[in-house]
Amino acid sequence: MHSLGALPPLEGLHAVIAAARGGSFTVAADTLGITHGAVSRRVAAVEAWLGTSIFERHGRGVRLTPAGQRFTRQVERALESIAQTSERWRPRPGRTTVRLSVVPSFARLWLLPRLAALEQALPQVRIDLGIEHRAVDLDAAEADVAIRYGRGHWPGLSVRALFGETLVPVASPDLAARLGNDPTAEDLARFPLLHDSETSQWRAWFAAAGLRYRPRADDRRFEDYDLVLAAAESSLGLALLRRPLARRWLDDGRLVPVNSRALANPLGHYVACRRDEQRESVLALVDALCRAASAAAVDEEAGER
Repeated sequence: MHSLGALPPLEGLHAVIAAARGGSFTVAADTLGITHGAVSRRVAAVEAWLGTSIFERHGRGVRLTPAGQRFTRQVERALESIAQTSERWRPRPGRTTVRLSVVPSFARLWLLPRLAALEQALPQVRIDLGIEHRAVDLDAAEADVAIRYGRGHWPGLSVRALFGETLVPVASPDLAARLGNDPTAEDLARFPLLHDSETSQWRAWFAAAGLRYRPRADDRRFEDYDLVLAAAESSLGLALLRRPLARRWLDDGRLVPVNSRALANPLGHYVACRRDEQRESVLALVDALCRAASAAAVDEEAGER
């Protein structure tokens, strides 16, 4: 088996394919814009690498040997596969790639449902998504734009607010029925509480209700916030729904509020780029994300009327 370093030159493979399709080295030379001798040398190099003849010479033309037929079929398939893969990843002419970094839960809950509209609004921009939990280093050019969750203070970055959140305790309809009508904070505290890496939101919510919250053995922690919601839907405990990020879980009835107390989340979502960023494509994506967030806020307000 040949190693990657022993592969025949790509130009030789093109010469083989051109000669096979044209039936002669002369036609192949015209097709590729090179001399007849160059085609002959390139084909000979591939035959030497393969260890067998690819063509039979006859008169002024050539025809494939049985081995050559099998070989060229495989080469054509391989080249077609490479072309298809390249087309998938290569930006269209005139388009600029902008790398956008988001965490998985935000991508699934907010960004992906709006991604097609964002791309239509920015026809000259190809959005390359980087979805991971860690905060990428924008100054080190690990991404061009990042959506971050926090208090909005990241030194050295240009930061714009996307949207804030309201925290509402929710449960599955089955678990809500077990809680009864208008349960108190003390009632909620008797059930397992679900959260991601942030427990500060439950602490703040219970503090507003006059109770002190400490994580317990029955509480459950999940890496991604949408897994917290999925666990609540499965009646594994109570969750704090972050509205508007997870508004759809209320709209479709998968989760229902279990207490009328709502709390403004001290953390919010922000879009960040380098402070000295001047590229039009990057700034255009930042603007488009802010417009999408504003439009979503209008829809949220309309849905509450």
